[in-house]
Amino acid sequence: MYFVYIIKSNSEDIHYVGMAKDVQRRLAEHNAGKSRYTKAYVPFELIYCEGPFETKMAREREKYLKKTENKRKVLQSLK
Repeated sequence: MYFVYIIKSNSEDIHYVGMAKDVQRRLAEHNAGKSRYTKAYVPFELIYCEGPFETKMAREREKYLKKTENKRKVLQSLK
């Protein structure tokens, strides 16, 4: 089972959407600079998580949230 998450950089106005079985472990990896895309923007905090999903559904949901307008809708709902 997978979770889809959004993390926010504390140093820049950057949001990253991903999927993982263990979101806390994945967040630690992002903060340790182990992700090529996010390592320039550490530290990150988890701001949104949903699931669990089967693999296919998690990938579809991640792809949906990666679209700017859909990510913006979720972020607006968190305010």
